Amino acid sequence: MSHLTWSSELDTGISEIDQQHKQIMVLINRLQDARDSGDREGILAVVNDLVDYTVSHLDFEESMLEKVQYEFLGGHKKVHTLLVRNVKGIQQRIQAGEDVVHELHSLLHRWLFNHILHDDAAYVRVVRPKAQELVEDKAEGGWLSRALGSFFRKANA
Repeated sequence: MSHLTWSSELDTGISEIDQQHKQIMVLINRLQDARDSGDREGILAVVNDLVDYTVSHLDFEESMLEKVQYEFLGGHKKVHTLLVRNVKGIQQRIQAGEDVVHELHSLLHRWLFNHILHDDAAYVRVVRPKAQELVEDKAEGGWLSRALGSFFRKANA
């Protein structure tokens, strides 16, 4: 399987969201590398990082959508909840020794592209003007600073 590559069609125009999506792509590629090398410990480490980062990203995105009062947040959260359940289930199977890394890679690859191009694209036109203001507020104590500290501290701990 080849590495995923970012293309401009995936840009939401919300810099922090795009950076997080790119980081998920990097982690998916690291998962492929670990699988290709047969490094079981490396696979487990990347899977854990990938799951933690993805969950943090989804929490961050939901918080942003809540802050800007996105009207379809409930449906968006349901899509996120389903993904997290599926990913955590595969993570448990990998930790139990099953060779399902390809299944996780495939799920996340399909999901990332479909979610960005469809689900996220649906909110971008409505939310971008409000959300961009939020994520550009990088001052300490601003929403972005608080949200990044809250959601991504867990992933980096």
